[in-house]
Amino acid sequence: MWLSLAFASAFLLGCYEVNKKVSLANNAVIPVLFVNTLVSSLLFVPFILLSYCTPVLNDTLFYVPRVSFSTHMAVLLKAVIVLSSWIFGYFAVKHLPLTITGPIKATQPVITLLGAMLIFGERLNLFQWVGVLLSIASFYLLSTAGKKEGIRFTNNKWILFTILSIIMGAISGLYDKHLMKSLDVMTVQVWFNVYQFIIMTFILIFLWYPRRKNSTPFTWHWNIIFISVFLVLADWIYFYALSDPDSLISVVAMIRRSNVLVTFFAGALFFHEKNLKSKAFDLFLVFLGMIFLYIGSR
Repeated sequence: MWLSLAFASAFLLGCYEVNKKVSLANNAVIPVLFVNTLVSSLLFVPFILLSYCTPVLNDTLFYVPRVSFSTHMAVLLKAVIVLSSWIFGYFAVKHLPLTITGPIKATQPVITLLGAMLIFGERLNLFQWVGVLLSIASFYLLSTAGKKEGIRFTNNKWILFTILSIIMGAISGLYDKHLMKSLDVMTVQVWFNVYQFIIMTFILIFLWYPRRKNSTPFTWHWNIIFISVFLVLADWIYFYALSDPDSLISVVAMIRRSNVLVTFFAGALFFHEKNLKSKAFDLFLVFLGMIFLYIGSR
C-alpha cells in the first residue's frame, strides 16, 4: 500500500513542479512562495477549527489533535528545513530548464539513502541498489547534457542552489521518518504549513518588500494556487505512506523523485526546452531505477 501511495504522491509532485515553473517565469520568487504558503495554510484552517471546536472530525483521517509545545517546536523545525529547501529550489527552477532541474532533483534520494542507512539502519537488497546506482549514473550524464546549453555544473550558481535544495530536502525526508514514528499525519502537515506561512510573512515584509523595486516585479498567475493544491495533496499522501511501519524512507524518497517524468514531458511540450534526446536517456535511467526499486520492495 505504501508503495502505491508513494507513486501517487510522485505524480502530484510533478504537477506541482510544472505549475511552479509557470508561476516563476519572469516573476518574483519570494511573493510566489509567500502566496503558496498562505494558500496551503488556508486549506487547513477549516480542519483546525472543526477539530478544536466541534466533534465532527473525531475518529477520522482529517482530525487535528491538540499537541504539546515540544511537538509544535519539532514541527517548526521541519518548517524551517523545508522552507530552506524551497527557497533554494524556487530560485533554481526560475533560472534553469525543467529538463535539467528535474533529473538533478531525482538524485536526492541517494543522499536520503545514506542518511537512512546511517540513522535508521535501513538496508537495501540487490534490486534496490541497482535502482540507486542508475540514478547516480543519470546525474553524471545530465551534467554532460547541461554543458551543451552553457550550464556548467561546477560554476553555475543555480546548479549550486539546486544541490543545496536537494541536501535540505534529504534532511527533511529523514526528519519526516523520525516524526512519523510518534506523530500523526495531520499534526505534521497542518502545523508545518502554518509555520511556513508565518516565517514567509516575516521574510516578505522585512527582506523582500523593502528591496522590491530592485528585483523582478511580482505578477499574479492562477498557477500559484495550483502549486499549493498539488503540493498539499502530494504531501498528505506522502505522510500516510511514511506512517506505514513497513515503509522505507529511502525507497519512498526515490519513488517520489519519479515526478521527473511529469516535469520532463512538460518541459518538452510546454516550454520547448533543448537537447531532449540526450536528456531523454538520462530520464530513461531514472525511470529504470524506479522499476528496480519497485521490484525490490514488493
